[in-house]
Amino acid sequence: MQTSSTSARRRVSALAGLSLIALTVATAGDTAWAEDQASPADVDQVVVTAARTILPASALPLTVDVIDSQSLSQQVAISGSVIDAVSSLSPSFSPTRQKLSGAGESLRGRSPLFAINGIPQSTPIRDGSRDGYTIDPFFIDRVELIYGSNALQGIGATGGVVNQVTVGPPKQDGVSGRTLVQATVGHDLGDSVGGKLAGLVGWRGGAFDATVGAAYEARGAFYDGDGHRVGIDTTQGDVQDSKALSFFGRFGWQLGETTRVDLVANRFELKGDGDYVVVNGARATRLPATSVRGAPQGKPAANRVETLSASLTNTDLAGGNLIAQAFFNRTRDTFGGDMSATFQDVSIAPKGTLFDQSSNRSRKLGARISYERAVPGFEDLTATLGLDGMTDRTAQLLVQTNRVWVPPTTFESLAPFAQGNLKLLDGKVRLNGGVRFENVTLKVNDFTTLASSNSTKVAGGSPEFKATLVNGGVVVEPVGGVRLYASYAEGYTVPDVGRILRAIKTVGVDIDSYLDISPIVSNNRELGAELKRGPFEASATYFWSASKLGQFLVTNPGGTFDVLRQRVEIEGLELNLKARTPVEGLVLSTGYARLRGKTDTNDDGKVDKNLDGANISPDRLNLAADFQRGKFGARLQAQSYLKRDMQGSTVKDDFSGYTVADAFVRYELPVGALSLGVQNLLDKQYLSYNSDTTLPLDSKVFAGRGRTATLGWDTRF
Repeated sequence: MQTSSTSARRRVSALAGLSLIALTVATAGDTAWAEDQASPADVDQVVVTAARTILPASALPLTVDVIDSQSLSQQVAISGSVIDAVSSLSPSFSPTRQKLSGAGESLRGRSPLFAINGIPQSTPIRDGSRDGYTIDPFFIDRVELIYGSNALQGIGATGGVVNQVTVGPPKQDGVSGRTLVQATVGHDLGDSVGGKLAGLVGWRGGAFDATVGAAYEARGAFYDGDGHRVGIDTTQGDVQDSKALSFFGRFGWQLGETTRVDLVANRFELKGDGDYVVVNGARATRLPATSVRGAPQGKPAANRVETLSASLTNTDLAGGNLIAQAFFNRTRDTFGGDMSATFQDVSIAPKGTLFDQSSNRSRKLGARISYERAVPGFEDLTATLGLDGMTDRTAQLLVQTNRVWVPPTTFESLAPFAQGNLKLLDGKVRLNGGVRFENVTLKVNDFTTLASSNSTKVAGGSPEFKATLVNGGVVVEPVGGVRLYASYAEGYTVPDVGRILRAIKTVGVDIDSYLDISPIVSNNRELGAELKRGPFEASATYFWSASKLGQFLVTNPGGTFDVLRQRVEIEGLELNLKARTPVEGLVLSTGYARLRGKTDTNDDGKVDKNLDGANISPDRLNLAADFQRGKFGARLQAQSYLKRDMQGSTVKDDFSGYTVADAFVRYELPVGALSLGVQNLLDKQYLSYNSDTTLPLDSKVFAGRGRTATLGWDTRF
């Protein structure tokens, strides 16, 4: 790693130029307007925009899943969020914490990249773990899941990509729209009651269209299966006892038969009401924390996200598809406060009396261009060329005392890439491969750590790294309905640089050569088989991945996580089966995921300890039955998280396992439709996976949410 201010300036200049090109030259990065040409029920034929190609999913050596609009609506009616919907449907996704913070939640044992229309929502420089709550699900049409480490979207996808595709433009001239009214209640008919109002109005007139909407949601207190209030996380943030307000806008102009301009804007804000304080549980006896009425000190935890993108698509430019997009994203994550030892400074207040809280502030500016077409004279080869650029500036400030906890840190990236897909034997065999050249600079100014880190003066720097990230694979379809594939792909991210910088206590640290902020480059190798014959759909995938200098989270005495840089290896098996039964309208499905991971704790280059609950999810079995006939639809589902012996893990805390069931029913009325979603149908009492396995403080031993019902009415016009 080396410092080069000249190359950094060149990178910034190139990014600025790329942004201008993206705004004036080509295509809509989300391409949601074209998705109506494929049926969302058939994943193989859907164009997965997160894969950066217009080829169908069946042509790619990837494990891909699409949660279509109907399935997403069902899951959101049950749980209330996109992140819970993804977790419920994907066996390789960890159980959620049911909190505003998603720290420790993972896909295939690694952090996924959350995106909206391909725009990254994560803040890897100082990971606030709020990327699961950045847009109201009412404005999401579908969710695309790409499993495993990859660099298709640049930084962050070491576990995969969770891309939320927003609603498209109106399909016909005139006015159209949708409204939603919901009421939610748990054990208590008083303070557990919540509600939601949402509306979306679209207009199309010739070449122009506009869609605007708003959503407001108030959540009450959560209750566990024993009828007690769930402990509220006043520090990291909670979704219970909160209010969320979201605005959405999409404005389009069809410039020609193949060319379209889109402007998409989203503003989302979730704030805690601050009506409760936590009553500690007891970790030793597995007694969960609860909440009582009270006013926590400081500002309640909150999350605010603003995203704006401009794009222009041309699906027939010189026989190819050109896509360009420029975007702006700004987040402010406010955490609750306390009088922890980390915040103490005797120059401000006597030791043990200083209250403070922090706020992450991040701002991204980026642009992406890609062009894809069949190679002239060699039509069986589809080639894609592209260029991505992004700058992300992030800092963590202390709200009450106006101190800097994590200094402003800038991430700058410029990455050209090329991808090819070759069709052989009339499409029975496809070879896919590509390369991405990452050029990254991290810029940190001089700073001084907090008094709890000895007020250490640290000289800033501009460490750089370059990485050539490759991918390749083969897809074989020997007979109709059978698909086999094998692939290798590399992805990268940076460790939680903010956590590392703020904890420096050693004088004379050289940021330019500080090993702990080196990037995480991970790979994903997998073998997959899919069958679609008659009434059956089945798939099996085996994968294994490794990162030489991974990110390993360890809990410190204050109950928060520190970062260790250690080798990490993960392997897993995923099995899925769906069958249409002889009973008209009844479909049964099941999914299973087995995950194992190890890390190198003695720095000898060999993994020697199993990953604990903060770093990998449990094995899981999913079961579901869907029924649809006429105006009536229903779903019954269960997720069984299997117990695990963790005596060989870095944290020796066994997971006892638990099973929860959910239900959903919907009936079409003369006007609109009435639905009822029930989370934790059998009112199971359990500790959340994170609380059960990561040795948190007694104040953070949280039970899962008990039986909760959501009644809704929605209509389209």
